[in-house]
Amino acid sequence: MSVDLKPLELNAPASDDWVPSLEDTPYQRLGGAEAAMALAGAFYDAMDAHEPALAKLHELDAEGRVNPGTRERFGLFLMGWLGGPQHYAERHGHPRLRMRHGHVPVDLSMRDAWLRAMQRAMDARGVTGGLRRFLDERFAQVADFLRNTEG
Repeated sequence: MSVDLKPLELNAPASDDWVPSLEDTPYQRLGGAEAAMALAGAFYDAMDAHEPALAKLHELDAEGRVNPGTRERFGLFLMGWLGGPQHYAERHGHPRLRMRHGHVPVDLSMRDAWLRAMQRAMDARGVTGGLRRFLDERFAQVADFLRNTEG
């Protein structure tokens, strides 16, 4: 499932000092469900193209790309994580990120590969300004939290 990589127009005012709130969530700021799913697709497209060692840790389709089911699950996760609908939890239960990633050795190189793929995805989707700063920081925190191996 390839995603159109044309940047979305973000729902953001000109101000660059944005911080999330219950009234203005990252989910809303990004553009909602379609934008979250597109970011997930762009993330896996970047992973497939630039981070083959990371892509191989996922279930791949016949063309050797991260499969559509994985892409959809991550998109659903992103929706909830960004402050939107909790469709992931409704379908798959609590994310339990450390448990779900425990079988995968996550060291510094895998963490950094994941972050590079996400940065490319946000670049492709035109995520900038305060939302970008917030997401860069939060994605880095989560990626570091998932490290379970030295190195």
